[in-house]
Amino acid sequence: MKTNLLKVNIKQFDFNPANVLLQDAKTGTIPTEQGTLVLKEFMQNSVIAQLATYEAMTKPKKEFTYLAGGPGAYWVGEGERIQTSKAEWLKATMEAKKLGVIIPVSKEFLKFSVSDFFNEVKPMISEAFYTKFDQAALFGNESPYTAGTSVWERITASGNSIERGSTANLYSDLNGLLSLVEDGDNDPIGFTTTRKFRQKLRGAVDAQNKPIFNETSTGAPNQVLGLPVGYVDGKAWDYTKAELLTGDWRYARYGILQGIEYAISEDATLTTITSDGGPVNLFERDMFALRATMHIGFMTLKDDAFAALTPEVVTP
Repeated sequence: MKTNLLKVNIKQFDFNPANVLLQDAKTGTIPTEQGTLVLKEFMQNSVIAQLATYEAMTKPKKEFTYLAGGPGAYWVGEGERIQTSKAEWLKATMEAKKLGVIIPVSKEFLKFSVSDFFNEVKPMISEAFYTKFDQAALFGNESPYTAGTSVWERITASGNSIERGSTANLYSDLNGLLSLVEDGDNDPIGFTTTRKFRQKLRGAVDAQNKPIFNETSTGAPNQVLGLPVGYVDGKAWDYTKAELLTGDWRYARYGILQGIEYAISEDATLTTITSDGGPVNLFERDMFALRATMHIGFMTLKDDAFAALTPEVVTP
């Protein structure tokens, strides 16, 4: 009798997201398969995740060292001692911050299995996450990170920016941007902009009237002046600040702490969205809301490693 009871209890608490309805699992961690797909979409679409260096995180704060300056070599005469120089290693601390999204959903989805439900909503979750993260990391917009951490704040501190149209043509603008980064003994790794700006790049030519934009057809990224171009979702871009960014992205770091957690509510009142002049009450509308959260860290390490092409100022 005790053996049978033990078997029943084990079966009762054996959670299989493919067989359990969402209404019976209202809190927890997104199932591994779907959670992996959300993070995969996040990393494929976040320009920071594509360009910056990933730092594995097991705690909310991670301290790591990075090479700020390499050791030097010396000419040595026969029988002379070789001088010794020290590599410059600096310490940095990156802290993960909580990023959350709430998605109102029709109540019929409560009848879906946990796996099927997250297969349906994973694009919405990942888009919400990578859009908000890129806004903060690139431009410091609504950023929870330490002041001065975003790419734009580093550019502002260094003065590494060129106004579009201030030189002879776009080719000269971009060449000047690369020079600003290289002046700090950094190596520009690529450009990042929006698809809206791609038409400007396609029309740009060098001093010999040759196009500087190479649109590949093999799945490889487009190239400008021999460097890859990454495109940011337009919702994550601040058009008032920059039209294009470049930099030595080795000096940008990010990390993701633990899996994506979720909770659902059928009776909450959502105060951040309104309908009919007031907040949305889920109970009245026969809906529920999914709340998903993840923890992600970000930091930059040098002021002069990045540069921006800023919008042309049109005088009346």
